[in-house]
Amino acid sequence: MLKALFSSLARVKILRIFLLSEEGHEYFVRELTRELDEQINSIRRELENLEKIGMLQSRMRERKKYYRINSSFPLLKELRSMFQKGEILSLNLLKKLDRMGKLDLLVLTGFFIGEEANVDLIVVGSLDKEKLFQYLSGQLVKDLKKEIKYSIFTREDFLYRLECKDKFSRDIFRNKKNILLVNRIEKEIEESQES
Repeated sequence: MLKALFSSLARVKILRIFLLSEEGHEYFVRELTRELDEQINSIRRELENLEKIGMLQSRMRERKKYYRINSSFPLLKELRSMFQKGEILSLNLLKKLDRMGKLDLLVLTGFFIGEEANVDLIVVGSLDKEKLFQYLSGQLVKDLKKEIKYSIFTREDFLYRLECKDKFSRDIFRNKKNILLVNRIEKEIEESQES
């Protein structure tokens, strides 16, 4: 059952939206396609798979098929808790770093998305370096019970790397699993990727 739950990124996105939404909330396929920015066939297939294992239920209404969480699914409580903890960790990390100065972009990768990588966390902005180093090598390690590999860039340095088509910075945006938490430099990033 667990293999069926976590076998694709589209499925993880679907799980996240259903597990973090209000109890009983229903979604139809095209709505999920727009919200999750995934192909309709991929969404449809993942919904059917989740319905097969009993996690989702569906019903027809106004010639549309609506899906909702099956409240009697055996792992529902544990899955919801896991996704909620992930969201809380992301938001707490974001809040703490944002208090240290101007945070333009925070990327969770590596450990945070369950992949082996050279870096787990990328911080872009003008932050108090002493506070940032203390937090990343102290409190965050205690919270996660793991040492985190991180890279820190000023806004200018990061945009320059993108402009030069630096492999490291390009790979950040190529990996669709990476989580972008704050993006105050979205326009500049889009422009550098287009050129």
